Amino acid sequence: MPRQACLVAGLAVLAATWLGPLPRLAAHSFASHMLMHMAVVAVAAPLVAAGLARGRWDPVARRPWLFPALPASALEFVVVWGWHAPALHHAARHTPGMLLLEQGSFLAVGLLVWLAAFGGGHARRHDRAGAGIAALLMTSMHMTLLGVLLAVADRPLYGHHGEAAFGLSALGDQQLGGVLMLVFGGVAYLAGALVLLAGLLRRPDGRPDEGVVADA
Repeated sequence: MPRQACLVAGLAVLAATWLGPLPRLAAHSFASHMLMHMAVVAVAAPLVAAGLARGRWDPVARRPWLFPALPASALEFVVVWGWHAPALHHAARHTPGMLLLEQGSFLAVGLLVWLAAFGGGHARRHDRAGAGIAALLMTSMHMTLLGVLLAVADRPLYGHHGEAAFGLSALGDQQLGGVLMLVFGGVAYLAGALVLLAGLLRRPDGRPDEGVVADA
């Protein structure tokens, strides 16, 4: 997909996520809230990053020291798990200002990780791609872990104002949200790492890079 099309698609996903019905549904549906989260970090953020990376407006090429891949992944871990603490999660679902802060922080750390992995100039592309693979795999693992914890929990971890949406019990709603995190979060970051790995294993002419394979 052309760079400009990726950027437009990413912005369109953000608009649909934030201006559509999901914010209203999130107050009564953990799964809807999780869908907002995944749409931002696992769909919109990589699309926007793909639209900016290695282009004229790539912030990594201008200030690479602001985009270290592994610290970016660690920061995303703190932000994601912090907002899933029951008190902060409840505040984000029922207070517009906190929801805005939560969603903004999700977008910021999502862009940070994806740009750190895919952005930057060609001078140190090999080293940055290697760090990007590690960062994306770390993120995939911690999102998978959180998704599993939510999906297999035997009691609701988050309260609702009234009944959960779509006829689900509070526990069923939470378990659905965990599955959404597994499917979108775990898979998207793993796929990004595999794309970077495929690039490392190929020369510019498309043949496998024997030196890289030997090092692996």
